[in-house]
Amino acid sequence: MADPFQDVDAAGEEFIAAFADSMDARQSDPKMESIVASYLSKLKFAEGSLTVEVGAGAGAVTRRIAAKAEPEQVMAFEPSSGFVREARERAKQHTNVTFEVADGTALPLDDHSVCNLIMHTVLTHVVDPVPLLQEARRVLKSDGCLVVCDADFSKASLSNSANDPLDACARAFVNEFVTDPHIVAKMRSLMTATDFEVTDFDVQSRTVADNEQMLPWVEETAKRMLERGEIGEELFCGLVAEYKRRAAAGTLYGHQVFATAIAKLS
Repeated sequence: MADPFQDVDAAGEEFIAAFADSMDARQSDPKMESIVASYLSKLKFAEGSLTVEVGAGAGAVTRRIAAKAEPEQVMAFEPSSGFVREARERAKQHTNVTFEVADGTALPLDDHSVCNLIMHTVLTHVVDPVPLLQEARRVLKSDGCLVVCDADFSKASLSNSANDPLDACARAFVNEFVTDPHIVAKMRSLMTATDFEVTDFDVQSRTVADNEQMLPWVEETAKRMLERGEIGEELFCGLVAEYKRRAAAGTLYGHQVFATAIAKLS
């Protein structure tokens, strides 16, 4: 089944609202805040500069970029009109950011007009990352910076034991909601192949132990299983309840890996 993040609007309003909230919850996690703050601290936001985010989703990371870059301008592009609508609503307090519907392979920007370009959890959801990286190269200034931060979904887990049913949901989430779970392993070679020089590469582990930030991994995949007739209502409710029980009991153990590469034009 195709990754729904390739066509978010086709997935429907319920999906858009649920994952807009999920992205906000994930980004509020201290580890994710640290990851984003770290790569933003390595960028320059000079007077008159323009920073661009490609694949901004509902703007959870964009708002952090806008706060760091203020008063300099930030433009966020996202192919989903539903996510753009959510992003605009959630970023009203930031006067230096705009959200527009656009594909990352065809940005409405002049050549060499961008100082910083950020792709946060984007490449893992596209079939071919090369056109996005080539477009980033086109719009970046000669001294501009590209930041690619993504999850290594191949290492993700919700396992507490062998044959853990919650981990089965995690594996199903990766299979059905992710295009390339191994993108982190390819990240640097893809950037080098499109004439970028990687100047910084960092990998961080993230643990989800006492909250609902990975609940959509269980809820959305179990919902699909229910709709396909693979499980019944009782098991669907039981899987969701088990996640919440572990979170409340302190026995939840979700594991994710995030990598960040910063590059300049070579």
